[in-house]
Amino acid sequence: MERRIKAILSGSKTVAVVGISGKPDRPSHVVAKYLQERGYKVIPVNPNLTEVLGEKAYKSLAEVPGRVDLVDVFRKPEEVPGVAEEAVRTGARFFWMQEGVESDRACEILDAAGIPWVKDRCVKKELGKLGK
Repeated sequence: MERRIKAILSGSKTVAVVGISGKPDRPSHVVAKYLQERGYKVIPVNPNLTEVLGEKAYKSLAEVPGRVDLVDVFRKPEEVPGVAEEAVRTGARFFWMQEGVESDRACEILDAAGIPWVKDRCVKKELGKLGK
């Protein structure tokens, strides 16, 4: 798993943060800002927002123009299979379920599409372990 995490984080430049909050104290906002500060292009995905961290927010992955490297998910586990299906349809390269987020069904969908995934881990913490 550690090798997969390193490959995903080093192979990603564009990160769609699904379920990002506009509130600066929320984990999704903190992680997205951390990614932004480390040179990642963050694309907020939340149907209730128009902009976060100076970036245009999109209602869904399907609305994001261009290809996303990494889909970072901050949603309830029961919502994750739908996000995984959308990630497959939009050609995402990698999929990440944040701490506390796990879905066996999403993993099956991603495995069938050949998309590497991580579950129940924090992107920010994993980047920290890599010294980034």
